[in-house]
Amino acid sequence: MGTLAPDRLSALRRVATIESIGSSTRIEGSKLSDREVEQLLSNLEIKSFTTRDEQEVAGYAEVMDLVGSKWQDIPFTENPIKQLHQILLRYSEKDTWHRGNYKINSNSVAAFDETGAQIGIVFQTASPFDTPRLMTELVAWVNQERETARLHPLLIIALCVVVFLKIHPFQDGNGRLSRVLTTLLLLQAGYAYVPTARWRA
Repeated sequence: MGTLAPDRLSALRRVATIESIGSSTRIEGSKLSDREVEQLLSNLEIKSFTTRDEQEVAGYAEVMDLVGSKWQDIPFTENPIKQLHQILLRYSEKDTWHRGNYKINSNSVAAFDETGAQIGIVFQTASPFDTPRLMTELVAWVNQERETARLHPLLIIALCVVVFLKIHPFQDGNGRLSRVLTTLLLLQAGYAYVPTARWRA
């Protein structure tokens, strides 16, 4: 990457940002194309988004930009995780009541058909009662393993994400937040890359 011209590197970052944000939000059901994501990202200063898809893209872009620029300053503890969740859902009107807080209702992961009808439960997540304890245990385990270095950092990150998704600690946004946390932990483990969410490169 060091031999690329700055304008070429900037263009690659821009494309990577658009594709990363578009893909991550489409996994969650967003219908915005990469072209629509690009248009939205070029107007983020407006901070007024009409559709849920636009709200999700704006929040995801903002939280990934924060992680990409401040990863050294974000401790892997519960409060920063809650703050990242709050930023992720900042523009989502339907999520105002729960953003930044652990779930209070069950939120099993369900499968849906092309019409949007639920066709089954993929897996049961942790109960709202157990979630705070399980998150405390997960954060403590990750930090202990990072300190002792008994396991390879990639294994720690992978196990963290699997357990995080099994807990599904927030009412909504867990998949997107898991990808934010993956990026944070990779950067903190020394896995440098062209940040895919640094829109203002």
